[in-house]
Amino acid sequence: MITDSTSTIASTFLQDLKTQTADSHKKLEELPVSKSIMSPEMKIEDYTYYLSLMHDVHNDTEGLIFPFFSNRLEDLEQRRKKHLIEEDLIFLNAQKTNSEKVFQKEITSVPFALGVLYVVEGSTLGGRFILKNVSKFPELSGEQGVSYFNGYGDKTGSFWKSFLSFLADYEQEHNCGEEIIEGAIFAFDSIYNHFAAK
Repeated sequence: MITDSTSTIASTFLQDLKTQTADSHKKLEELPVSKSIMSPEMKIEDYTYYLSLMHDVHNDTEGLIFPFFSNRLEDLEQRRKKHLIEEDLIFLNAQKTNSEKVFQKEITSVPFALGVLYVVEGSTLGGRFILKNVSKFPELSGEQGVSYFNGYGDKTGSFWKSFLSFLADYEQEHNCGEEIIEGAIFAFDSIYNHFAAK
């Protein structure tokens, strides 16, 4: 019985997290740069531009957020994606030369960092939908140029579930739901500001 109540508490928190970040998520998806990547009229330049912006996001995430989880999340190294974007950009002859800061405040706690990671990991799930649109270009219909949006391939769903399980367990153990949600909203808003400034 304990297991049942525990999983109910966990799923309630995950639902709260989704609900309380929904507006920030929607606002980000409504930006022209976000819409361009899902548009039937998408051009290769739109794709390259989007990858360049996401490179900044992952550069910050891997530099600022990953260190919080080096001894906590056992598959952390497999979740690095900056190098995949770099491979895609090289294939597209659009090498990234400099990175801009996305997260403009110092992040000092694990729960807040976990909220940020929730948003960035969630984008991998969404990337599978973007991949379908991008693959209509003959040069992007194979393996090259789409490493980033391929995510974890056919393991994308299981990687997301294992992350959510880690997130829910951490929240239950430390009773830090509000701070995780704050981190997630901060991440959505930071990415929004980064995309909107372009």
